[in-house]
Amino acid sequence: MAGKLFRVDVVAPEAIVYSGDAQFISARTTEGDIGILADHEATMAALATGPVEIHDADDNVTTIGIHGGFLQIYANSVTLLTDRAEMTEGGRDEALRLAEELKEAQQRAVEASGSN
Repeated sequence: MAGKLFRVDVVAPEAIVYSGDAQFISARTTEGDIGILADHEATMAALATGPVEIHDADDNVTTIGIHGGFLQIYANSVTLLTDRAEMTEGGRDEALRLAEELKEAQQRAVEASGSN
């Protein structure tokens, strides 16, 4: 049986990557990993490059690789505003690999724009 649910939105500049209800989330912040359940204390944190795992009401896990951004927890709602994010079907290890690729792609874009 599912635990208490809360709202989750993962937003990148290009699109809403995920929007739905969850019973648990894990994410990587610049201070370390964070696990989030319903009724979590209000929090703001800077996101680090890494995987985000979202466990829905049916215990399905959605895994997203992210690079940078911010996480906000407020009133049973979690919003991740990311610099870059992409869903993966390969689990946590695949999401970590994808997040590193997103980081490298952003670094290349910054370097290319600086050389003009």
